[in-house]
Amino acid sequence: MQEVMELIQKRHSVRQYCDRPIPEEIRKQLDACAAKWNGEGSLNIQIIYDDPECFNSRLAHYGSFKNCRNYIAMIGTPAKDLEERCGWYGELLVLEAQRLGLNTCWAALTHGKSKAVPGPGEKEVILIALGYGETQGSARKSKRPEDVSDLNADSPDWYRNGITAALLAPTAVNQQKFRFTRDGNRVSAKPGRFGSCLKIDLGIVKCHFELGAGKENFEWV
Repeated sequence: MQEVMELIQKRHSVRQYCDRPIPEEIRKQLDACAAKWNGEGSLNIQIIYDDPECFNSRLAHYGSFKNCRNYIAMIGTPAKDLEERCGWYGELLVLEAQRLGLNTCWAALTHGKSKAVPGPGEKEVILIALGYGETQGSARKSKRPEDVSDLNADSPDWYRNGITAALLAPTAVNQQKFRFTRDGNRVSAKPGRFGSCLKIDLGIVKCHFELGAGKENFEWV
């Protein structure tokens, strides 16, 4: 648990990358994780290496990306919960990349055409930039626990830890539009009503919450 929280705390969005290839051994580890979570999440996650074009578009430059040659494509069959699953499993890959010494950045629109190949009936939901950052990024302003949850002085430690982890989750334009509520050991998480990538963000923050709280301590409702 401590190692996971350290990864969550250390990981920040990075948009400028070094011109340094990802070694084959690390690629194998990432690809193995993608294969595992494809099966678990009914997705078709594809990791694209050594493609200098996708993040060399006008939109990518607008998003301040530099030297990004690798990325994760979150792909799946359209369903009500597809975006949430992409957020959840994409963030697991983001944290695995951090553990392996890499940097990442979720990128909804600030990129060009990817080289991922969705299967029949599938759609590409979002990309995640991947590589060795020029820096490790920096922390951003965050809301307070009471802004996004019903946390109070009587809340159990596991709930407090979960909310702390959720507030460290990346969200589109740092909007943090989500809310957690608790009834005993039953936890509900809802997205905001207005904003971009809200369902993807919900998957990301729920992933963080579960990692911080410990899934043995609660159940989702």
